[in-house]
Amino acid sequence: MSVSRTPSSAASRGTLVYGPDDPIPPIPAFVVAGQQVAAMLVGVVTPVLLIAGSLRLEPLDTSYLVSMALLAAALGTFLQSLRLGLVGSGLLSVTGTSATFIGPLVHAGRSGGLALMLGMSLAGAAVPLLLAFCVPTLRRYFPPLVSGIVVLLIGLSLLPNAMGGIAAAAVPGAPVWSGGAIALLVIAVVLGAQAFGRRWSRLGGILAAVAAGYAACAACGWLRSPPPSRGWFAAPHLLRYGLAFQWEYLVPFAFLYLFTMLEAVGVMTATARLSGLDTDGTAHNERLRGGLITDGLTSCVGAIIGSFPNITYAQNNGVIQITGVASRRVGKGMAGILLLMGLFPPVSRWLTAMPPPVLGGMAILLFGLVAVSGLRLMMGGGIGQREALIIAVSLGVGLALPTQPQWIAALPSVPRALFSSGICGGGLSALVLNVMLPRLSSAVGLRKIPGIALAQDVPAAGTGEAGAADPV
Repeated sequence: MSVSRTPSSAASRGTLVYGPDDPIPPIPAFVVAGQQVAAMLVGVVTPVLLIAGSLRLEPLDTSYLVSMALLAAALGTFLQSLRLGLVGSGLLSVTGTSATFIGPLVHAGRSGGLALMLGMSLAGAAVPLLLAFCVPTLRRYFPPLVSGIVVLLIGLSLLPNAMGGIAAAAVPGAPVWSGGAIALLVIAVVLGAQAFGRRWSRLGGILAAVAAGYAACAACGWLRSPPPSRGWFAAPHLLRYGLAFQWEYLVPFAFLYLFTMLEAVGVMTATARLSGLDTDGTAHNERLRGGLITDGLTSCVGAIIGSFPNITYAQNNGVIQITGVASRRVGKGMAGILLLMGLFPPVSRWLTAMPPPVLGGMAILLFGLVAVSGLRLMMGGGIGQREALIIAVSLGVGLALPTQPQWIAALPSVPRALFSSGICGGGLSALVLNVMLPRLSSAVGLRKIPGIALAQDVPAAGTGEAGAADPV
């Protein structure tokens, strides 16, 4: 059966070396799979390490959570590469731990420990499983303005977490400036790799930065000892920490699952386009539905074995662009690599022992880029007076309210859990205002703010039409 393609997709297909269903020899498949794992590895383990550091978890527990995050990523990536009934997108899509949930998970952990964190992760996973069948309808209520505000709040609210390992000394007894110096080194290596401009330097920039941070800490005697060994093989323990549930946390978790769904839709659409496939019509909607169901299933299984919510990752689309390989057979190789990494504790031990300033430097870049993605989403549709008001109120709610814990503590349980997370409070404000404000605009005469010229205001050169915003 032939696959229809849009013109842009056909152009993308012409740049591919291996398309989604093309057979690929074992050696190139293994090489590309290794590059894909390298691109996602920091994203998988960083949220786990930040959560563990915020809650001061025991090293053995942290090591186990890292192992389970790798196993969950292996399961999700394997399922995404398939197309079995309703499960899987059939694309070279990869999944991993979502940084979006760090704030609510930390709040839940301080209230009920790992049992509550995993229980709420499991309960919220029902959202993508149920709403995967309603994607076309949902996208009408969550335009780029609303999604962009949420993504911006995610990045801004997570940046303070990244500073925890930077502001202090690298290890007890080290100079107070040592953490900042190592973090600056990590950031400088990433920027240098990008500035160098070669494909291999851009692809290996993150790993080179982490290696440079480790080497500098080792040279100065600032490395931490890894946690005690858990042996050479780590089988997942079902319900190792138990499951707990509290109603007041359901709304924040469900809300964030909803927005990660929409993020995943955008990511998989970009993957399909890079793979030379049509991004409109029934076939694409079925791919999106299968991918979202996979994210939900992976989050369910992850919660049972000890992993946090999973989402389809965006950074691996860059590897597809660089290598020209979109074969979903590579996803099975990635799943095998991630599975081996998760099953053998020495890998998670050394990942757990990552020096805090190295982790902090990478997190600064990661969360800063998340915030930039939110800005690009908002600006893509243009910012007029109406949009500016929605952004102003939403950012005010999302960034200011969490700084007033006494006021929040006086609220009933459900709104307290909702507004203690700036992401949820600000995102809900954006959603409500976006629905209400158009009905008010005709009455109060809201117009474009003079001086703000963005995508919808400025004609593209030589076309006379609105220029398209950069894809996120």
